[in-house]
Amino acid sequence: MKERINEVVTYLAQNLPTLKISKDESMAKHASFKAGGKAGYFIEVNSVLELSQLLKILNENSTEYIVLGNGSNTLFTDEGYDGIVIKLNPESREFNYIKVLEEGEDFVTLSAGTAVLMSVFAKEVVSLSLEGFEPMSGIPGSLGGAVFMNAGAYGGEMSQVVKKVKAVSKEGEIKILSNEEMDFGYRHSILEDNHYIATDIEFSLRKGNLEEIKARMIDFAGRRNSKQPLKFPSAGSTFKRPDGYFAGKLIEDAGLKGLSVGGAEVSVLHSGFIINKNQATATDILELITLVQNTVYDKFGVKLEPEVRIIG
Repeated sequence: MKERINEVVTYLAQNLPTLKISKDESMAKHASFKAGGKAGYFIEVNSVLELSQLLKILNENSTEYIVLGNGSNTLFTDEGYDGIVIKLNPESREFNYIKVLEEGEDFVTLSAGTAVLMSVFAKEVVSLSLEGFEPMSGIPGSLGGAVFMNAGAYGGEMSQVVKKVKAVSKEGEIKILSNEEMDFGYRHSILEDNHYIATDIEFSLRKGNLEEIKARMIDFAGRRNSKQPLKFPSAGSTFKRPDGYFAGKLIEDAGLKGLSVGGAEVSVLHSGFIINKNQATATDILELITLVQNTVYDKFGVKLEPEVRIIG
C-alpha cells in the first residue's frame, strides 16, 4: 500500500506542482488533543479546481485519504495513518472568505469558505446584527468541520442556519447540496456518508437587535467558560449524547470524574470531556475512552459512542 501511495504522490507532485505536500507529518500538530502519530502524507490544497483534480486522481488510483478541518474533533492513533490527509489551505482566499450575497427585508444570505474559523464567522455575523449563530459561536474548529458533523450547542445546530453547501465529490465533481440534501442529523451529514469535501457554505440568518445578540453571545460564552475545561487540550465533548441521557451525567454518576490513564483525564470540571492534562499520548486517551464506555455500560446499560473522529 505504501509503495502505491508513494507512486501516486510522486505523480501528484509532478502534475499539480502547487500542492503543498509533506511526508510523515506529525498529526499532533494539527489536532486539538495535541496527541497522535504521523500521517503518510499531508497535502494542503489551494483552490477548488486543485481539490477537484486531486480527488479525481486519488479516486482513479484507489488511494486512501481523509480530509481534516481544524482538527478540533479528530484524534489520530499513535500508530498514525498510512494514507493521505487533505487540508484546505486556511490562507487561501478561495477557502477563507466571508461575503454577503443578498439582503432581504428580514434575512441576509451570506457565503463563506469552509476554512473560516467558527469564532471568526460568529464575530462577522454579530457585526452585521444577524442572529441564529450565537449558540455555535464558541464551538472550536472551522466551518467545514462544523457542517460535516452538524455541530451544535445550547439548542442550536448548523442545520438551522445552512442554506446550501458546495462540495467536491470523491470523483472530483462539483456538487451543490441544499439543506434537505445535506441529510442533517445529530452530529451527522451526507458529507460523511459520501466522502464529499465541503468548500463553501451559504447561510441564511435573520436580522436582529445587536444588543440582544451580544447579550446572548456573552451568556453562552460565560456558560462555556465556567463549565468546560478550556485550559487543557481536548476535542470538546468526547461522547455523543445517548437517547434519553446526558453523557457527562452518566460518567459522573459512574464515579469516573477525575479518572486518569497516563496523561489523559476525565475532566473534573465537566465529565463529558476527556482532556490531555499532562502530555497524554493518543493511546492514553483511547484507553480512557474505552474504560469510560465499559464502566458506563456495566453500571447503566448505556453504550456511549465517541463524538471524536478516531483515525488510524
